Amino acid sequence: MKIDLSAANWFKSSHSESSGACVEVAWLPEDTVGVRDSKNPTGPALVFAPGDWDDFTGAIVRGDFNRLV
Repeated sequence: MKIDLSAANWFKSSHSESSGACVEVAWLPEDTVGVRDSKNPTGPALVFAPGDWDDFTGAIVRGDFNRLV
């Protein structure tokens, strides 16, 4: 699936640092969600289907990606 991201309204968390090392998100057509690196706005972006986005954000909330060091 090819999605035109040129008109996407990208935003980042209000908790983000001013250094620009953040992840940006955009709500896209057909309830898809775009994610990109704020340091490289013209670079590649991930696009999540609605259910996949819900699964991904749920895993973050549950701590599934926390690394044990």
